[in-house]
Amino acid sequence: MIIKNFLGLILCAGLFLAGFLINGNLSFYFNLSGLLIVIGGTFAAALLSFRWQQLSIAARVIVSSYNKRSKTEKEIVETLLDLAIKSRTRGVLALEEEESETSSIFLRRGLACLVDGYRADQIREILNTEMYFFRLRRDDTERVVKSIADYFPTFGIIGSVVGLITMLSGIGDTAVILKAIPIALTSTLYGLILSNFVFLPFAANLKERTNHELLLQKIMTEGLIAIDTEVNPVILKTKLDSFLTPSERLEERVSSMALNPEEEVDSSDRRHPELVNIGLDEQLARAA
Repeated sequence: MIIKNFLGLILCAGLFLAGFLINGNLSFYFNLSGLLIVIGGTFAAALLSFRWQQLSIAARVIVSSYNKRSKTEKEIVETLLDLAIKSRTRGVLALEEEESETSSIFLRRGLACLVDGYRADQIREILNTEMYFFRLRRDDTERVVKSIADYFPTFGIIGSVVGLITMLSGIGDTAVILKAIPIALTSTLYGLILSNFVFLPFAANLKERTNHELLLQKIMTEGLIAIDTEVNPVILKTKLDSFLTPSERLEERVSSMALNPEEEVDSSDRRHPELVNIGLDEQLARAA
């Protein structure tokens, strides 16, 4: 998907630049004075508006959103089903090794709560708090990026005003007027391009990435709670499939061989010993 987006970006950017070339040389649209006014003024306003730490975090998050591949919902569902089967066959403490191997900080935190014996309601409260503050941090970063995007057109207009003042002050001097006109016209152009072609897309991508990660965290929360309450993996699969689109839903069934009846059974199997020696599909049918 990232490759397709990159190829599409190159194509559309080429069409965008072609529109400039049709009406003349690209050098006609370059003016250093206007560029310095727009970029220098915008980032000066950003430094006055936000702490350096906020700007640094925003830059890192933007770079990370394009560089790091996010897991899909299907991959998270498969991971949780594997964890559920391992917990059911080997016990919750067997998940301790998974805690150090997973790359997801959120999942690692949830597994740590499981291994440490937290109650289901405590795990849900901890993970919901994690999701809440994750969203607050991302909303703050998005606000910073959108504010910078709003500054660009404003300083583009300021650059245009500077060009007009210079032009009016040189009435009667053709050389001064010709030098001031590019500043007046290109400054607004720079502000609009940097705002709508760069920073607003950054903010939109950040919002889309945040919503996607929150969905993954919600899936992890429900999966971990189900593992803690010893839900049958087949029932868990049916529940987690609700988070997927019909085309993404797992076609394969959880193999009944995944649960080895010769291994130690969990507390739910002790309550229902007749379920140990039947397949998971039949367990689901009886549970219904």
